Amino acid sequence: MKLCLFTSVYAMSDIDKHAAFLVESNKHLMSRGHEIHVLAPSYEGLKSHTVRGVKVHRFRYFFKRWEHLTHTEGAPNRVGNPFYLFVAVFYVLAGLIAAIRLCRKEKFDLVHVHWPFPHGVWGVAVKWLTGTPIAFVFHGAELLLAKRFFFVEPCLKFFIRRASALMCNSNFTAGQLRKITDKPIDIIPYGCSVNARDDIEKPKNIKKKLLFVGRIIERKGLPFLLQAIPLVNEKVEVHLDIVGLGKAKEECERLAQALNIEDQVTFHGFVEDDELEQMYADADVFVLPSVVDNKGDTEGLGVVLVEALSFKTPVVASDVGGISDVIINEKTGLLVEERSAESLASAIVKILTDETLAATVVDQGLKHAQHYFSWQRIVEKVDSVSQRVIASS
Repeated sequence: MKLCLFTSVYAMSDIDKHAAFLVESNKHLMSRGHEIHVLAPSYEGLKSHTVRGVKVHRFRYFFKRWEHLTHTEGAPNRVGNPFYLFVAVFYVLAGLIAAIRLCRKEKFDLVHVHWPFPHGVWGVAVKWLTGTPIAFVFHGAELLLAKRFFFVEPCLKFFIRRASALMCNSNFTAGQLRKITDKPIDIIPYGCSVNARDDIEKPKNIKKKLLFVGRIIERKGLPFLLQAIPLVNEKVEVHLDIVGLGKAKEECERLAQALNIEDQVTFHGFVEDDELEQMYADADVFVLPSVVDNKGDTEGLGVVLVEALSFKTPVVASDVGGISDVIINEKTGLLVEERSAESLASAIVKILTDETLAATVVDQGLKHAQHYFSWQRIVEKVDSVSQRVIASS
């Protein structure tokens, strides 16, 4: 099978972590003998290149200085600014031309269109002009846009009618999609993008270690975790390691200072995979305090949770979006209400002080991660859907 992915974001080098789940998925698809190409926008002039054996075709869409509609905050957050809404028009048009040219040249068996708004424009045009079948892959952000802009839902319905398959990353995203279509939906999650191990021996930390991994943006809810640290320290002495970058990083650093917890919190920024794997292995609890942000956006799935479970690390997370596909309360981890420092603190203390509960969620969490989120299972489903579409086209 010769497959092309249309996407708004993709790794910019072999070590870049943007869309790491797509990079990992493509690695496993190639191991099954498939040829994979990616069509993605440039970032500040970035030219076409190869990432771990996959040809990434980059298209230019604006002046280099402002060519960052994607990859950092994400386009749904950017388009709130009228200037970036203007840039988005050029993005769609340039991507359309690039998609048609690429598909005419390469003659793919199938195109996977990730984030079908606005990329459904490219997919439908390619299907009409080249006859290449298309499958849409929903991650949730495009359905957020349907709530914010009145014209998005009619466009999505138009695109969906012309797609040969629909895939979603979680039951939550599928539930949102079912509000606008009754076509069959294949729910296919993503797995780890780090080298998980099930032979981890957890260290006996004197000061318990908490770990957060993710972009430091509003929907990740990091301020609520910082507010929980003094409450946790009343019962158990902890240190919080924060891995990730984002526009809210300085705000969170100021909050840590205001809470007088600078000595209990370390902002690591970006770390290499080897260091991240060690941090997962060393952590006593992984915490993902996600929220529904002021634009209505939230977690479509939460792959970092799968990574934590795969390293035998107990998880505390907010009960929002697709997180419940990963964390089943008191079975694979603990779920708490969003935006509540008190609930986070209570759950963290419970995990740290109840060895029986901690052992249970570690055992069940590891089994859940190894089965439901195994790359073999995931890629077999992607392969099966893809072959079904090709056979029926």
